[in-house]
Formats: sequence, C-alpha cells, structure tokens
Amino acid sequence: MSKTLIDNVFEETLKYLEGMPKEKRKAIGQFFTSVETARYMASMFVAPKKENLSILDPGSGSGILTAAVIERLQGDSTVKHITVTCYETSEDVLPILKNNLAYIKANSVVPVDFDIIEKNYLTSQSDDFNADNNNAPKYDWVISNPPYKKIMKDAIEAVSMPSVCYGAPNLYFLFTAMGLYNLDADGELVFIIPRSWTSGAYFQRFRDYLFKDGTLKQIHLFVSRDKVFEKESVLQETIIIKVDKSRTQNNIKITSSNSNSDFNNISTIEVPYSTIVVGAEKYVYLVTTDDELKVLQSLNRWNNTLLTIGLKMRTGITVDFRSREYLRNEPEQDAVPLLYAQHIKNGKVVFPIDKDFQYITTEKSGLIQRNKNYLLVKRFTAKEEKRRLQCGVYLSDILLEYDSISTQNKVNFVEGVNFDMSEKLVYGLYVIFNSTIYDQYYRILNGSTQVNSTEVNAMPVPPLDEIEKLGSALMDANDLSVSVCDKILGVLLNE
Repeated sequence: MSKTLIDNVFEETLKYLEGMPKEKRKAIGQFFTSVETARYMASMFVAPKKENLSILDPGSGSGILTAAVIERLQGDSTVKHITVTCYETSEDVLPILKNNLAYIKANSVVPVDFDIIEKNYLTSQSDDFNADNNNAPKYDWVISNPPYKKIMKDAIEAVSMPSVCYGAPNLYFLFTAMGLYNLDADGELVFIIPRSWTSGAYFQRFRDYLFKDGTLKQIHLFVSRDKVFEKESVLQETIIIKVDKSRTQNNIKITSSNSNSDFNNISTIEVPYSTIVVGAEKYVYLVTTDDELKVLQSLNRWNNTLLTIGLKMRTGITVDFRSREYLRNEPEQDAVPLLYAQHIKNGKVVFPIDKDFQYITTEKSGLIQRNKNYLLVKRFTAKEEKRRLQCGVYLSDILLEYDSISTQNKVNFVEGVNFDMSEKLVYGLYVIFNSTIYDQYYRILNGSTQVNSTEVNAMPVPPLDEIEKLGSALMDANDLSVSVCDKILGVLLNE
C-alpha cells in the first residue's frame, strides 16, 4: 500500500515528463522531485503529536511530495485525519495533480482531505505577509520543491514581497519565505532548494527574514551536485533544509549523501549553531566532515575581517566588452595598463603578456584607479580546478612609469581603504589567500566557482600586524608556493 501511493504518482509524473519538453518546464522553473528524495524529505519531520495534521505543499506539481508525506503517515497511531493544501497554477500539470490526489485519497489508510488552490502562491498572500499579521492559514508541516527561476526585480512576485528582495530575486527563496510565514508556531518546514542563498548580498534580506522567525535544524547536502535531479539532467547545487520556529539554537544536524538515490548511505555530523550561522550577515557554512569543521574553528578564532582592519576586496572596475572604444593593443599617450586575471602568473602579476587589449585610455575616469600596491584575486576558476582562491602580488613599482592603471572585472583586488598597503602587507595577504586552509574555508562558504568580494570581506583574518609578519616571513623565504604559505600560516595558527 505505502509503496503504491508514491510509485503510482511518480508513474503518472513520468508520463507527463515524456510529453512535455524540458525547455518549456525550465522556462517556469519546474523540476520534479525523485521518489527517493521525496521519501527522505518526508522522513525529516518529527513524529506528529496531534490527531489532526495540516500540511501545505506550495508549488506541488504532480503531488510527489504530498504522496511521500501521506505515505510516511500510513500506520501512524497518533494521526487520525490529514488535511493537505496544494498550490498549483500550471494548466499542464493540474489534471495530473488532481488525479493523483484522488488516487491518494482513495488508497490512504489515514483519512485525508485535499484543497487545491489554483492561485499564485506568493501574490495571493502578499498583503498578509507584508502586514506581518496572522490572517493567513498556518500549517503543521510545510514541504516543497519550489520553482527555481530568477525573475526581474519588477516582476509581480518580487514587487509583492519587497521586504525579502534585493535586485532580481529567485522564486525559490520567495517560496521559502512565504512557507515560513505559513508555518505554525510549533510546526516544521522542509524544502529542497539551491544553496546560493547561504551567502552573498543578494540574499541578505531573505536570510534576515529566515533567521528572524526560523531556526535551522537540519541541512542535507548532496556530494554529487549533478545527481539531485537525475531524471531531469539538471546541474544544480541543491540542499534540503529543515526549519522550525522554536528559537532553540542548539546543534544543527548536517547530513550528506552521494545522490538522490543513495539515502541508505548517509554521513551525519552535529555542529554548534553558531559555527554554521555566522556573523551579522548570517552566512551559512555548509560543512560535511569533521575536517571541514576544524577548518572553520581554526579561522573563526579571529574576530577581524578585511573591513575591520581597514582593507577591502573590490571587483575590477572595467567591463572590457562594454568599453571596447577605450581599449588599445599597444601603449600610447593617455593609455594605461589594464590588468586581467591572465596577468596573474605563479603568485605575481606579470605585465605585459601576449594578449590583446592590455591598455585602456584615461578619458573615462571611472575606469581608472591609482597605481598602488594590490593583491589581485581571480574572480572565476574552472570547476575542475583544485583551488578557488588564486591570487597574485601586484606592486606599483613594476609599472612605475604609470600613475594609474585599471583592472578588468573578472579579477578582484584588495586595497587599503584609507591608506596604501605596504609591500609586507600585500605579501601577508598573499600568504592568507594562497593557503590551503583559506581555500577550504571559502569552498565551505561558497559552492560556486566565482570568488565573491562581499563574502571574502566577511571572512575572518588575523590582525593587521600579524598579516605583516606573515608577509615578512614569505619575503624572507622567497618562495610563493602553497606549501610555504601553509607552513608560514601554520606557525600562527598553532600559537
């Protein structure tokens, strides 16, 4: 019986998938949950303690998650009645959803009633959400695989939820915010969503809302990010989160599996809440092993960040393809060097190299910056590369004849905000960003191949004088290798 419920729903879903082009579903952010993932998500809820259980499945698709939850509750001696509310607006999938829910209702051991709401889940409740009142219905369990789709900042969904939006938002975190709003005070929410919300400025308002009202209880990670939606051929770094409103911030359970079909082989660690949810920005650090936990604990001894010690990482100021009229292949009067990521070679910035458009005219002041000491860090690396943080020392005297330079926007640079960095300080920063432990730390913070300056500016660093000591040691060693940087930083970490 219990197997038949979700298997029947999934069989109907496969028929839909075969007849509907993936491109059409991708356009609305529609990707379906596997049976194994749905069952695992349903298992993450604690055993119910009430006879009448209310469940919300926003963006319910064909009803796979609903089927998994009802299957989970078959034979439960406590629950006597289940009420499920499903939101769905896709005219293509609604007939399948209605048929699947009718099948579940007819075959469930526990009596269940369904309410299908054919309205926009976000805009239909936005007035209550924005007023922060309790007029909207509240549910014991909220479960969802919401649509993953970036929308314009003036889209109706974004405009309807301004308190959690910054720039062009993604539907998935708007669904998550509204799901938390619909959660009862002693209820639980389980969502499968991308990990992108865990850091960065674009998700700051969402994180503020999530952690104001909700408390993370569990995070499930997939080791192979291309195997979360195997039937869909989707490459998406996705996680499952469990949230409640208890405000009890004890340990967070971190689980991981290789794929969506490997939930019998799960790794589990429990980590203090303050180690996972960090700082005023509420960045979420996704550790999967004790070794990764040690990385966080080793660096979190320092309360300083680049910003608090007077430094700042910025993104290169010239978008070259938008500034073609100012670019030059050869040096000329009123043109200055334009530094690219390709100029970073073996830990130093080398100029010129065999490359086009290495110079830029000075007629547009917004594309020019002072020629002073910087640490340059590549913004983008290939996913197969071993390191995310790849940096190079830039000292102004290598281009002494120029008062100004420029940086292309695929490279980041660290500078002093109100002072010029000394040579020792630049080399000290190189020790930090070229070390293995800082590369590991950044990978835990951000799963993408892009190095985000906002996130780097929030990472813990030693005091300024200690960074200069690191730089002196590196200059004495005259060796910019990772192993030497690890050795120099290791002395400080072991003090």
